[in-house]
Amino acid sequence: MDEAANSPEPPGAVDAPKAEAIPSPPNLGAILSIPVTVQVVLGSTSMPVAALMKLARGAIVSLDQRVGDPVDVVVNGAVIARGEIVVVDEASQRFGVSLLEVVAGAGRERTA
Repeated sequence: MDEAANSPEPPGAVDAPKAEAIPSPPNLGAILSIPVTVQVVLGSTSMPVAALMKLARGAIVSLDQRVGDPVDVVVNGAVIARGEIVVVDEASQRFGVSLLEVVAGAGRERTA
């Protein structure tokens, strides 16, 4: 009789994978200390060159965004989150960004 016919395993059966040791996490301290550039563009405007040439210290340039409008949070050129402009401290006229959404897979799919 054929020995393969008497085998308890079905033909083409593959051995179960052996348990492998899980590598320890990388040294995150080195990674967490890397500086990155974070940008939030609060708005833009369009003006003729003549108006641009007249700008001086103290001039106010009106932007197309308002408090509550959506903005992108960009790290090293990739959008990683979206938020909205908020007033942090009215007395000191400081603005901030309230994050509304973290972009899934942000910056991971770089093209060559």
